[in-house]
Formats: sequence, structure tokens, C-alpha cells
Amino acid sequence: MTPENVVDPLANADERAVESALRPTSLSDFVGQERVKQQLDLVLQAAKQRSMSADHILLAGPPGLGKTTLAMIVATELGAPLRLSSGPTIQHAGDLASMLSSLVPGEVLFLDEIHRMSRSAEEMLYLAMEDFRVDVMVGKGPGATSIPLDLAPFTLVGATTRAGMLPAPLRDRFGFTAHLDYYEDHELGHIVTRSAQQLGISIDPTSSAEIAGRSRGTPRIANRLLRRTRDYAQVHNAGVVTLESTKSALELYEVDDRGLDRLDRAVLTALIDNFSGGPVGLSTLAMSVGEEPETIETVCEPYLVRQGFMSRTPRGRTATATSWIAIGRTTPAWSNQLNIT
Repeated sequence: MTPENVVDPLANADERAVESALRPTSLSDFVGQERVKQQLDLVLQAAKQRSMSADHILLAGPPGLGKTTLAMIVATELGAPLRLSSGPTIQHAGDLASMLSSLVPGEVLFLDEIHRMSRSAEEMLYLAMEDFRVDVMVGKGPGATSIPLDLAPFTLVGATTRAGMLPAPLRDRFGFTAHLDYYEDHELGHIVTRSAQQLGISIDPTSSAEIAGRSRGTPRIANRLLRRTRDYAQVHNAGVVTLESTKSALELYEVDDRGLDRLDRAVLTALIDNFSGGPVGLSTLAMSVGEEPETIETVCEPYLVRQGFMSRTPRGRTATATSWIAIGRTTPAWSNQLNIT
């Protein structure tokens, strides 16, 4: 007899399969980014009518907005195989040449974080994207020779969270560039409802809206909060997701009604209590909360700045009057000049 607390590996596999199904598989199922969807659909439909590979596509935007999902949809819509890789794994031109030479005609190559490729690989990619060939160096020193290697036509889909770090020659070789924006709450509500159906969760509209409102405009966060809400309901509420259990779950995971999490509040608290609202340098602020500067800059700041909790100035980071209210501090005297209460 199998003990109740023994984990069933088959059940885990089924769960992973269900959660992978949260990604939409077609543009019609993809929620949000309406303008990008229309533009991308035109590019793909035209390529299919010409029976050619689609132009190279660059997807730019903050993490968690669906860049990888869109790359998978591109391959599905084109009826082409998909190969996944990432910029940090391509540190030598030879790595890229090996990958490109093994592509089949029409294949879609997805490179995540493409701005983190090595410079030598980037320079090889220029020729590959434009002429579908690469020059492979054979030998060393004065006797080295360059051998041109023809490639099968392919579509490169690059994803980046920092489009400004891409060299202009690489950026200009993409035929279509899509800039993904943060999602509206009603769009996230649709995503939560769809994901709940895929996971077999019964959830009411008020609970979906509650999760959506705390998801920072990001589908990845919305799906993560949904799964944690499901766990809480399973353990504490007989598997029934209600508005009350949803609020309790999100409170347990320290996500408030503004979407601020523990690290966000720690940053704002340090900025206000330790540095009187700033300005303060990024490294000093990160040290005060025990995090790396890159974590603060890439994880916290985009949302805090967008929501008006923090400002970035030439002298450093400063807290706005809204942030004083958010962490329960008495607003400073200068806030009265802005009519903030």
C-alpha cells in the first residue's frame, strides 16, 4: 500500500504537462498586445503566402510579458520546427556556426536574451541573417583561410529585455521589431481565468480580478500567483478558490493590493527611513537591503518607477510622496505642495 505522503512521479509529470499548457499556441488565443498581434500576423501570413521564411523578428520588452510564447507561436503559425537557445550560451563564433549549420530550411531559431551574445558571435550573425551564410576560419596564423558555408533559409526570433544594448547593425537586420508593453488588469483577468481552466481550478471573477490587480501588469506573475492561490485553497479551503482565500494567500506571500512584494517594500523602506527619501546611489541602496544592484535595477525599479513610487535622477534614486503613503509613513512637508494626502 502506497503511503499518502509519497510523491507520485507520474502525477508530477501530469502537473508539468498541464502547466506547460498555460502557454497559448496561436495568436488568436494570445491575450493582450493587440497591435503587436496584428503586425505579427501580417508578417506571418505574407510569408506563408509566398512560401518563404518570415523576416527575422525582434521581441523587446520587460521579463514575463510573453516573448518566448510568441516565439513558439511564430513557429506554430509557420508550421516550422523551433529551436530554442539563449545569448549567454553562445560565447564563441564556433558555437553559433555549429547551430546555424544544423538548421533545416524554414526552421525558427529563438535566441532569448540576444543582447548577451559575445561580440564575435554577433558579427557572424550579421552575415547569417542577411545572406544566409557564414565564413568559417580554418587554421591559425598566416595560413588561416576563410571558407564560406551556405545556410538553409531560417527565421531568427530574438528576445531582449534591453533593446538599447543591441548593436545598431544587429538591430537593423531584423525585419520586424515588436515592443511588448505591460498588460491592463482586465487582460490579466482573462489570462488568469484561462489559466485556471487549464489547471482545473474553479475561480470566480472577483478572485481573478484580485490576482490580476496584484500582478504588476505581467502574465508570468499572474500565473505564479494563481498557482499559489490554488495551493492555499487546496490546503486551507478544501480546494475552493474564493475571494477571501485569494486575499489570504496573497497576504501570506506578502503581495499587497498595489502589487508590491517584500523586496519592493524593503527598497522603499530603506530609501525613506535610511536616506530620507533620497537621492541615493543604486549600489548604496542595494547594499542597504542586502541585494545585488542588478536585482534592484531589473526586478524592482521598472515597476516602482512606472507606478510612481520611485524616481531615477542624475543624483540617484528618490522616493515619491506616493511611496511614503504606500509603506505607512507620514508624508513629508513638500508633499503638501503637490496636494498629496
